Amino acid sequence: MVEDEQYRADATEEGVEIPLERIDPEILQALLADFVSREWSELSDAGFTLEEKIEQVLQQLKAGQARILFDLTSGSWNIVPVQ
Repeated sequence: MVEDEQYRADATEEGVEIPLERIDPEILQALLADFVSREWSELSDAGFTLEEKIEQVLQQLKAGQARILFDLTSGSWNIVPVQ
C-alpha cells in the first residue's frame, strides 16, 4: 500500500517542465499569485503579504529549488519542489 501511495505521489509531480525564462513576466506573476493564493492557505502565512509570498516562490524558482510543471493530460500546471 505504501508503494501505491508513493507511485501516486510521483505521478502527480510528472509533467513537462516549463523554464522560468520562457514565461512572459505578466503571465508568471499571474501564475505565482494563483499558486500562493491556493497553496499558501494551507500553511500559516506568518503575516506575509501576497507580494512577499510571490517573491518567496519566485526566489525558489530562480534558485532551482522549485519548478513549474505543465500536465499535458489535464492541461493544468503546478509548482513543485525539486527533490
